[in-house]
Amino acid sequence: MQVITELKNRGVQDIFIACVDGLKGFPEAIEAIYPQTQIQLCIVHLVRHSLFYVSHKDRKEVAADLKMIYQAPTLDEADYQLSKVTDKWKEAYPMVVKSWQANWARIIPMFSFAPEIRRAIYTTNTIESLNMTLRKIIKNRAMFPSDEAVFKILYLALKNISKRWTMPIQNWSGAMNQFAIIFENRLPSGSFNNSSFTQSF
Repeated sequence: MQVITELKNRGVQDIFIACVDGLKGFPEAIEAIYPQTQIQLCIVHLVRHSLFYVSHKDRKEVAADLKMIYQAPTLDEADYQLSKVTDKWKEAYPMVVKSWQANWARIIPMFSFAPEIRRAIYTTNTIESLNMTLRKIIKNRAMFPSDEAVFKILYLALKNISKRWTMPIQNWSGAMNQFAIIFENRLPSGSFNNSSFTQSF
């Protein structure tokens, strides 16, 4: 709650969709401060969590079955695929089935969006990749002479990482057109016509 409140105080006026991992209480904190925000659970995190309970010999098959759920074109099809996974794996891997059923309300928001938006909100992996890279840089050095040295090396790392951020999300303009329709009354006035708005996302 403190983190979200700080974002609000720093000027974040609205969040359309928040893609979150499994951190307890985080969705509720977002909804308390930004009640119109749609919470979407990160599918990559959920699949990774599910496969943790699956034996090595079955992982490929279970992963393929779970993919049929989250890549379903409609919610009805996703419901059907979830029921198939439940029937097939509930005896061998009850924790997998329980996890998907328990989190279903946080999984299904994406099915109300067009494919362009679904690709944009599918995962938090960009942030995960950034955090992993920074952790690796710190871990590879056993000792730092001062806090300032840590900040300097992280700053240089971020500068190098940002050079790789040159590829936009696939069909981002299509997603923006969808956002403009779905969140028409919440977009800042004239923002969609401003190219800098598109680039800032």
